[in-house]
Amino acid sequence: MLDFEKPIIELEQKISELRHVSSDGEVNIADEITRMQSKADRLMQQAYGKLTPVQKVQVARHPERPSFNDYVAELITDYTPLAGDRNFAEDYALPGGIGRFNGQPVVIMGHEKGSDTESRIKHNFGMARPEGYRKAQRLMDLASQFQLPLITLVDTKGAYPGKGAEERGQSEAIAKSIEKCLRTNVPMVSVIVGEGGSGGAIAIAVADKIYMLEHSIYSVISPEGCASILWRSAKHADEAATALRLTAQDLYKLKLVDGIIEEPVGGAHRHKKEIIARVGKQIQKGLDELTPWDAEKIIQARRKKFLAFGRDL
Repeated sequence: MLDFEKPIIELEQKISELRHVSSDGEVNIADEITRMQSKADRLMQQAYGKLTPVQKVQVARHPERPSFNDYVAELITDYTPLAGDRNFAEDYALPGGIGRFNGQPVVIMGHEKGSDTESRIKHNFGMARPEGYRKAQRLMDLASQFQLPLITLVDTKGAYPGKGAEERGQSEAIAKSIEKCLRTNVPMVSVIVGEGGSGGAIAIAVADKIYMLEHSIYSVISPEGCASILWRSAKHADEAATALRLTAQDLYKLKLVDGIIEEPVGGAHRHKKEIIARVGKQIQKGLDELTPWDAEKIIQARRKKFLAFGRDL
């Protein structure tokens, strides 16, 4: 339960209880449910109409937001996962493969956090290790070789910071992945569907078209991490979230992303199928704008796009 949603959740629980109660002569249960539902809808509109940056962080991290596997199940047909970096191991935090998107062959990859305790441990909470980013490079090479558009879905707190990952060259793997993005000669569309954390996110998001869900975030560091550095206390995370300008609205104003995908009132975690459909439509629109493509021109355009960041500020 998100803190700011508590009054809404409590009201919804009362409505659920009333649905199992029979009307008596004094109280019309149906009318009472309608009245309470209207109040819950009004509270929801008010809450999601004025979310603060730190509240958007909470929504972006909601464990029930659609995950990579959810998007693949709804949007991709004939999906064939490809595993391993051909060097060390498979990384379940960053799955990917080939399939058909609206009938068009594509390569797709993204972060997977898992949906319950067991799967979250398996997927390492969406924090990829070096082998994950080396697998991403392999998939980018595959896309270039067979001239398949590339789709990436970003949702990670950041790359895994463990000792083993650092020993196996985490920073080098991320840098090489960013470089590979810039050299991939096919259309590349990326969507920040939850958290876009630091190099772990940008490693697969240096794309021709970058979109963010309305309540997603994208930042070089988490608000808690920033607060710990600047204020020596994570208690200042609220201030850090505002200062980082990590919301989709902030990043769109800064011209760092190409568009915002509106979420239904209540967030993506309440309307999974609807938001997945909206993401699919936006990805298709992005690919249509990039098709047909010239391999060399698309590389040059992508580099020009990223070199222009910050020039007009």
